[in-house]
Amino acid sequence: EGYQSNAIVFRAVRLIAEAIGSLSFVLYDGAAELTAHPLLDLLARPNPRQDGASLLEALSAHLLLSGNGYLEAVGVDGQGHVNVRELYALRPDRMKVVPGPDGWPQAYEYTVNGVSVRFDQTPGSSPGVTNDVPPILQLTLFNPLDDYYGLSPLEAAAVAVDTHNAAARWNKALLDNAARPSGALVYDGPEGAVMADAQFERLKKELGDQYQGPANAGRPLLLEGGLDWKAMSLSPKDMDFTEAKNAAAREIALAFGVPPMLLAIPGDNTYSNYQEANRVFWRQTVLPLGNRIAGALAHWLAPAFGAGLILAADTDRIDALSGDRAGLWDRVTRAPFLTVNEKRAATGYGALTGGDRLE
Repeated sequence: EGYQSNAIVFRAVRLIAEAIGSLSFVLYDGAAELTAHPLLDLLARPNPRQDGASLLEALSAHLLLSGNGYLEAVGVDGQGHVNVRELYALRPDRMKVVPGPDGWPQAYEYTVNGVSVRFDQTPGSSPGVTNDVPPILQLTLFNPLDDYYGLSPLEAAAVAVDTHNAAARWNKALLDNAARPSGALVYDGPEGAVMADAQFERLKKELGDQYQGPANAGRPLLLEGGLDWKAMSLSPKDMDFTEAKNAAAREIALAFGVPPMLLAIPGDNTYSNYQEANRVFWRQTVLPLGNRIAGALAHWLAPAFGAGLILAADTDRIDALSGDRAGLWDRVTRAPFLTVNEKRAATGYGALTGGDRLE
């Protein structure tokens, strides 16, 4: 509901999910970088319906909205080795954790249209899935009060989302009534006299049909005998809903880790410019989540592809961090006490033959 009916939540989730989907990953076997590997091929084309970016985008959006993300591994058993063929992102609202006798998840049940499929986490228990890789990977955001399900940023920002939506509804109601309670009709008949019920109902109907709404803004009001118009307006205190709406929007952005400047929220001058806000967004929000997903994937799929593999986001391909990268290269270049290979190691490159002596 928050994602579908609140523009701030929608944009914050889209920003993070699309950024995660755009990440490129590097694979290491110990200290050696691997440029070609079946795991990289699997992440590039995880299944026939999605590319790697779409899969990561869906997984990260599930994490942000529900605090939980699920991936299913589909594979076959080869002769003496494991072969994972496809990966699928499953919807968290359809998944149920089945605890085992030791307290850890023993299985997962996925229900669609009243039909449930059980994914047993015991190796070799699920048909069509590899013997060593558990069929389901569950990613959670830390929840101090639940052992099996994570806590989403949207839950933490629920009050702010309700406040922002209520302010939007208030603003729309004002627009529907010509943007302000423009005035009141006062019956100035004989002392102690009141309007007849029929007159009162007819007057209300005429006001609603002919004078309310944006299309009728500024239309002259025709008054009958005994009616007087008293102009009214909202006090500054009554107009505070605008600032309340902006404050709620900043709180939503805070919960998701998106600088308000990137969401065009007024009143936030924390960052000197847009480029600095974008750099902070990548450093503090996108990269931690992206590296956590990459680490979980490598750990989950280790029985199929190798236990010593390390998967990480490639920061050299992120345009928003080009300034940081240029600064690092400049500092390393100006360090005469480092060898060529030490400089290459500091910037993420492999060693060269003969590069271990100072020049």
